[in-house]
Amino acid sequence: SQIVSLKGKHELKRDKINQLELQKKELVRYVKETIEGIQQEIKENERKIHDCKNCFEELKLKTDFERKLEKVEEEDKEVIKKIQEITSQIVSLKEKEKLAEKLQLKDNKCPVCDSNVEKLNPFFQEKHIKEELIKLKQEVDLKEKERIMYSQERDRFVAELQKIRDAEATLRAHSIKTKEELVAIQNNTEIKKEKISLANNENLEEISQIDDHTKLIFRNILKLELETKGFDEGEFKNLKDSIVEKRSNLSQIDQHMGGVLEKIEKAKKQSSVIEKSILELEKVKKYMSRLDKIQSSVFSRDGSVATSLRSWALNSISIKASDYLSILNTKIQRIALSEKARDVSIACHSKTEVLELESLSGGEKVSVALALRLGMASLLGASNLNLMILDEPTTHLDTERKKSLVDVLSQLSRIEKSQLPMQFLIITHDAEIFENSNVEQIYKFESGEEGSKVTAL
Repeated sequence: SQIVSLKGKHELKRDKINQLELQKKELVRYVKETIEGIQQEIKENERKIHDCKNCFEELKLKTDFERKLEKVEEEDKEVIKKIQEITSQIVSLKEKEKLAEKLQLKDNKCPVCDSNVEKLNPFFQEKHIKEELIKLKQEVDLKEKERIMYSQERDRFVAELQKIRDAEATLRAHSIKTKEELVAIQNNTEIKKEKISLANNENLEEISQIDDHTKLIFRNILKLELETKGFDEGEFKNLKDSIVEKRSNLSQIDQHMGGVLEKIEKAKKQSSVIEKSILELEKVKKYMSRLDKIQSSVFSRDGSVATSLRSWALNSISIKASDYLSILNTKIQRIALSEKARDVSIACHSKTEVLELESLSGGEKVSVALALRLGMASLLGASNLNLMILDEPTTHLDTERKKSLVDVLSQLSRIEKSQLPMQFLIITHDAEIFENSNVEQIYKFESGEEGSKVTAL
């Protein structure tokens, strides 16, 4: 126990020595990365300072150059206006010059009216007009020279304003709004350069002054150096060897114990599996009991679900059968189906009384049977029933009832066309009853020596 305790203390110191080395390496690594980052920041800041150092001086001249440019443009406009006026005068004089050429005096007489003229108006004298034209052209030349001068000045002012705009763009690109911000960047750059000079020192304490994180690492290094003072590597090795020997002995004991514990663990697992199986079987038994109870009380023939469904089906068939029976023009107004003692009874109602089935004629019985079958077919029609086969439906029916049957089938076909097409396949010996009806096709089957013969009527 004492050996283990001593070993534990030595291992703790050994771990702290490893931590100490790691902390020193971490300090060197962090300082290196930090210096690289600072150098990059210095490089970036120096670029900002270089780009922006003259920008604020340029900005001071912006208003002056804008005012000068505006003035030059106004003066240029005035010169252009003056040139246009002179040009108009030149055009006017040239027209007068043409007129003066035609008004040359001959013997002091007017060439138009032949009257005596002592002296022509100067504006009709060709010499005077030419002199005026020369003066105006000279004035235009002077104004053109002024325009060239104003254009040169405008170009110079535009170039200066472009420099100012470039300076504004440079400041925006570097996110600098005031000269004070630029000065702050310069001061910050000098501080960072001082930090780089600290990193070149081999003294850890001075290196740790770079930032708060380096100070924290340096404090951890001092603490670990104090805690690992007096560690003996040889003593630690002897303790390790002693513990290795004792652990070897313990390993043999553990192997023996392991076999016993494995058997115990297997027995526990088997017991747990059996207990879980018993619990699951009890749950299954409980659920099976509930299912049997539900089946007997709800889903059996006499249960609420089956009874309700039969009652609904009998009522639906009764309503539909009564509708079809009313079309057959019998004295029976309504059919009512009901369940009694596991049998279905049929009650036929006239306007005033309940009719016994035995009292019905053969045709009426067939009408009732057909109406019930049509009622059942209508109920089944909810399941996309679109074909009904009737085998000898006219048996025992008199002529009037046969026609009523055709009317019922025709009406049923028309009703069902609103949803799905209803088709009837009728097998009968009374083909004549379908004359003048909406039957699509009638086929006649005859038996002969060569087999059955089918003829479309």
